[in-house]
Amino acid sequence: MDPILKLALQTLEQNKQAIIFVPSRASAEKTAEDIAKLTIFQLPEMEQEILKAASTPTKQCRKLSHTIKKGVAFHHAGLLQKQKELIEDEFRNGKIKIICCTPTLAAGLSLPVFRVIIKSLKRFSGSWGMDWIPVLEYLQMAGRAGRPEYEKYGEAVCIAKDEAEKEEIHDRYILGKPEAIYSKLAVEPVLRTYLLSLISSGIIRDRTSMKEFFTKTFWAHQFKDMQKLEGIMEKMLHLLEEWGFITMVGSANAGFVSANEINQEKLRPTPIGKRVSELYLDPLTARHILDCLAVFDPGKNSFSILQMISHTLEMRPLLRVKSKEQDTIQEELTKRYDSLLKEEPSAYDIEYEDFFCSVKTALFFDSWIDEKDEDFLLEKFDIRPGEIRIKQEIADWLLYASEELALLQEHKIAVKQIRKLRLQIEYGVKEELLPLLKLQGIGRIRARKLYAHGLQDLGDLKKVDLTTLSQLLGKIVAESVKKQVGEEVKEVPEGKRKGQTSILKY
Repeated sequence: MDPILKLALQTLEQNKQAIIFVPSRASAEKTAEDIAKLTIFQLPEMEQEILKAASTPTKQCRKLSHTIKKGVAFHHAGLLQKQKELIEDEFRNGKIKIICCTPTLAAGLSLPVFRVIIKSLKRFSGSWGMDWIPVLEYLQMAGRAGRPEYEKYGEAVCIAKDEAEKEEIHDRYILGKPEAIYSKLAVEPVLRTYLLSLISSGIIRDRTSMKEFFTKTFWAHQFKDMQKLEGIMEKMLHLLEEWGFITMVGSANAGFVSANEINQEKLRPTPIGKRVSELYLDPLTARHILDCLAVFDPGKNSFSILQMISHTLEMRPLLRVKSKEQDTIQEELTKRYDSLLKEEPSAYDIEYEDFFCSVKTALFFDSWIDEKDEDFLLEKFDIRPGEIRIKQEIADWLLYASEELALLQEHKIAVKQIRKLRLQIEYGVKEELLPLLKLQGIGRIRARKLYAHGLQDLGDLKKVDLTTLSQLLGKIVAESVKKQVGEEVKEVPEGKRKGQTSILKY
């Protein structure tokens, strides 16, 4: 028997609970299914709860419902938030006995785990192939076992394929020391965002106050070489000035400039720089959006904006283009080449892979607003319902930021297109359904049903009789819609069947 299955069953025999860490989402689902086949639990109520968490249950939802009724669940970023919360709550309550998950569950949660089983301590690391994970990450996973509020002690079990790997795991992780913690302030996206924020808020007014502030940071304490750090900050200042987000007031004219004059040079945010800071955008992303909006015209379309927001650091991780998909994505890119707001980089450019992945991500969004269902998106783009929700939220933030920047530039055409696209992304609908989405209780499915029956705007809904509308939406929703379009719905018991209603115009 597979050692993972054997350990899981041993845990159940002891009437204990376990978390099994696996490298991928697909592996989490497969492991949960394999264990569920061997358990004797029956939790039909849990099966229904999982299905109810999604408005339209997907293939993934049905797979989870089948395992969870046997006391086993899988947990990863592709699940809906309601499903993840339900799994965590029922694990605490003791109904769910085994969770098969990716390392995302390793931090931040205290659960009644007796045994942690780690399938592999290696992970794919791009061009370097499989590599050992950090000791800190191992400790996070192992630390889920034996939480003091739940267990007297816990067990962390790592699976080794042979004796040599067993010795390597022992030396590297059991005897190994955790890696040192380094400041993230040295990372350029963090530093330029932080620096613009400090200038915009007035905390940093010149180079002298900038040096005084950063001297007190953990970054400076750790690296100690302030001269090198000042060089990095100077580079960031010139980038922010070049991008139009700050000004250096009091610059001396060409010629000799003393160090003191340079240090006293006033650092001020521009109006657009201040707004970028308020939007919590990476200045590089803001510059990218501004450059794209500058060439946006009526000949562009929604894909233009979708690819613009997809090609940002904030949207990462992007949907990765698999080898078998490359020809398909290239064909789709060729069809939409005129829609791009920035030129396609050279195939030999180091940034080309990110660009290509941004096209796939934009195609996913395009399919979402084309009203493709979640099963189609999973099959076509390998993106799960939970990931869809996360991408929707990031897209809404980036579109809102783009709208604000377009307003500052008085770019009315772009503002109108972005506002429509925000609603389309939120509901996953074509533009033609937007008038119907103004009504409470009407989402993508009900709106499409109304549209298909000729009810395409609020005027049509006023004209249609309540009986016909009730057949399409159900009595309660139909009455709510009628009230929202300005008609009063009253019960009329006299001379009519019980529950029959009439419409009174306001």
